[in-house]
Amino acid sequence: MKKHCVDLKKTGQFSQFFLDYLGGKETLRSFYSHEPKLESFDAAIKAKQFSADKRQILVEVLESQYAGIPLASAAAEQLEALRDEKTFTVTTGHQLNLFTGPLYFIYKLISTINLAKRLQERHPDYRFVPVYWMATEDHDAAEINYFKLDGQTYRWETSQKGAVGDFELDSSFQNFLKGLGFAPAVFRDAYSQSATLAEAVRKYVNELFGAQGLVVLDANEGRLKQEFAEVMSADLFTQQPFAAAQASTQALEQLGYGSQIYPRPINLFYLDKGTRERIERDGEEFIVLNTELRFSAEEIKALLQEHPERFSPNVVLRPVYQECILPNLAYLGGPAEVVYWLQLKGIFDQFGIPFPVLLPRNFAVLIPAVIQKKITQLGWEPEQLFQQFEAWKKDYVQSSSTIDFTLAGPRAQVSQLFKDLANQSHVLDAGLPKAFAAGEVRSLKILEQMGVKLRKAEERRLEVDLLRAKSVFEFLSPGGSPQERVVNFLQFQLAQPTLVEELSASFDPFDFQMQVFHLK
Repeated sequence: MKKHCVDLKKTGQFSQFFLDYLGGKETLRSFYSHEPKLESFDAAIKAKQFSADKRQILVEVLESQYAGIPLASAAAEQLEALRDEKTFTVTTGHQLNLFTGPLYFIYKLISTINLAKRLQERHPDYRFVPVYWMATEDHDAAEINYFKLDGQTYRWETSQKGAVGDFELDSSFQNFLKGLGFAPAVFRDAYSQSATLAEAVRKYVNELFGAQGLVVLDANEGRLKQEFAEVMSADLFTQQPFAAAQASTQALEQLGYGSQIYPRPINLFYLDKGTRERIERDGEEFIVLNTELRFSAEEIKALLQEHPERFSPNVVLRPVYQECILPNLAYLGGPAEVVYWLQLKGIFDQFGIPFPVLLPRNFAVLIPAVIQKKITQLGWEPEQLFQQFEAWKKDYVQSSSTIDFTLAGPRAQVSQLFKDLANQSHVLDAGLPKAFAAGEVRSLKILEQMGVKLRKAEERRLEVDLLRAKSVFEFLSPGGSPQERVVNFLQFQLAQPTLVEELSASFDPFDFQMQVFHLK
């Protein structure tokens, strides 16, 4: 694949908040511990403390979750290596989108795997394990129950509620799967031979990336949540995480940055089969919204001790939970993810948990040959791929026109003519200047209308180029959103089976540019 790189600023797809973080803006330095660069990992390794007991629990949980799944030797070695105090993880997280969902899920995994490889080269005395944190506790089914391929949406309709990782792949799903004859065997096998959505995702991600050493973790596990009990207790009874996150949020807002997430006094959900609902305090009791559940302080304290798996962290506490149960050095995410972590450093400081290196995943656009042909015909440079169609169309039609359809010259002449006549006429009749002024307005309106007609005539003359450009823009930004956030990777992988390997060879986790790939 040929590749061009475009400065993120020139794409118009990223917030100033995110760009300021990558640019090392001085006013943001207090909101993170390490700069997003390779050299930062020297300090991150020294700062990370992770006990042998925690390692043992982590490995036991992973081994139980991988039970019955054929493991590539690389993934099996990673599990064993996690027992060693010189082994660290680098992590990305994502929802359980059907068939991997949008392209950027694949980009996240490849970026994380490549980061582990780069760290291994720099620190050969240590071991680095890339981890995919499955968002199994997410309860927003509408965000994950579909995928888009070749302009069509494929959706699994289900009435199941609660944590999506527990969704059963019942007859409704199997019927949905039968209608996807194009799906590769790796997905058909995973979905048809699994009881739950979490199990299926683990299987196909392991099949796709296990040989590169990627480890998949489902943190919805009582043994892991027991290690997080101190933070959850503080969240319930003293609201310390809320206070810390709120302070950072307000400080960032004073610097002119909008919030990405909104801390609550209690940042935990109650989790049970079919239920994931917010916990709130009601006087001396704790209630679970949209249920009849109520707990006294003593009851919820006992529940936390006996059943920590019944508590599920929201977006404010999930990053803290991650760093509590993993020997982790870095988190890789999208632009919104990276910046919302900056609202959370105060919580990490409060509980003495090292803050990881925050890195953006790689960003990319994939262009097949048929689209590249149109781009070549238009004579565009890579930077021009990120324009808005209407803005490009306006400039292109105007610059290509054989006539100035703004009629700026004639409009100025007509305006001056009426003004001159108005000046001359007032000696004859005091009311004539107003009449000439009104005539000027009517005449300019007629010229404006004629200019519109001229422009439309030019657009008809340039119709081939305009339609060609519109099809390119719609392909690169379907529905106005970046390709990587909409299109499923099967749209490209089915035609180019080596796509994952080629992206893996091209992505550099420290290259913060938009990468434009020209496919075969």
